[in-house]
Amino acid sequence: MRCPYCGSSETQVKDSRPTEDNSAIRRRRVCSDCTGRFTTFERVQLRELTVVKKTGKRVPFDRDKLARSFEIALRKRNVEPERIERMVNGIVRQLESQGETEIESGAIGEMVMEGLKNLDQVAYVRFASVYRNFREARDFETLIGELNDETPETAGAGQNQTGGKERASGKADL
Repeated sequence: MRCPYCGSSETQVKDSRPTEDNSAIRRRRVCSDCTGRFTTFERVQLRELTVVKKTGKRVPFDRDKLARSFEIALRKRNVEPERIERMVNGIVRQLESQGETEIESGAIGEMVMEGLKNLDQVAYVRFASVYRNFREARDFETLIGELNDETPETAGAGQNQTGGKERASGKADL
């Protein structure tokens, strides 16, 4: 493993342990030349996946790009990083277990949308607005209307009937 600081190939593993969900091995490394410390992760890869873009272009599947999509949509939202990691791992496992080596980018986008819908509805709307290329406010209204139609009546404890959070005074936002 090359050192990210000086490029040396003389690095040593100082500590290895499984990640919380046992989907990878976390290795803490140190460079023999510059003494820089860094972490690597080792994961099982069942097969090489290729993403087929809408334009027909084929690119290698990039797990980090998938994770960045979640992180951008969930920026400043109160979601634990472990939940994001589990979501990414679940999508990767799902893609690898399909048996196909080529996956349409749209299928991955829909998996991300479904995951975000269950994880954080604000992040879901954020991602959907970019993924579906919203052009006007009406597009948001339509998506939120669909989301509200799917949400059971018992969901959203602490919310009034209009969907707004109740204030400490007991009055609802109208």
